Amino acid sequence: MKLDLKAGDAHKPDFLKINPNGKVPAIVHEGTAIWESAAITMYLGEVFGVDAKLYPASGPKRGEAMKWIVWGNVTLGEAASRLAYSFAPDAEGADQTAAKAKTDIAARLKILDDALVNKSFLLGEYSLADTHLHGFLSWLGMMQFDLKAFSHVTEWLKRCNQRPALAKLMAG
Repeated sequence: MKLDLKAGDAHKPDFLKINPNGKVPAIVHEGTAIWESAAITMYLGEVFGVDAKLYPASGPKRGEAMKWIVWGNVTLGEAASRLAYSFAPDAEGADQTAAKAKTDIAARLKILDDALVNKSFLLGEYSLADTHLHGFLSWLGMMQFDLKAFSHVTEWLKRCNQRPALAKLMAG
């Protein structure tokens, strides 16, 4: 189903049957609606990613992948959402909100930066956890958040961007 978000398609009855929150992303697989990006990433990883070597089999490595996926949505996402709010034209206290959000994002990105020391990717090898967090870091980039202070993160982003599927997506 293709949606025109500007036209309000996410709030129309057909889509609300899939995601009653009226938000994207959402998928339907074998008749089951799944929404929330972390849930979608983990579901796709479990169903399709293990055999494709993009998601760990059940066990501690999977727990590590899940940790980073949820961390992106909850811990990093919360601060990034506050930064995004500060861009709203009628945002009260936008400058203070943005400053606090940037400080909090920087603290969270230090955690990610430290985790990437001596690692090419979050779990060692590229996984859907990298794909998921890459999306959040791209969102920060769209909000002009400066990542230069996080050398391991910026190098990791370069490696992610070189992945064939992502490079193809970004080119086209």
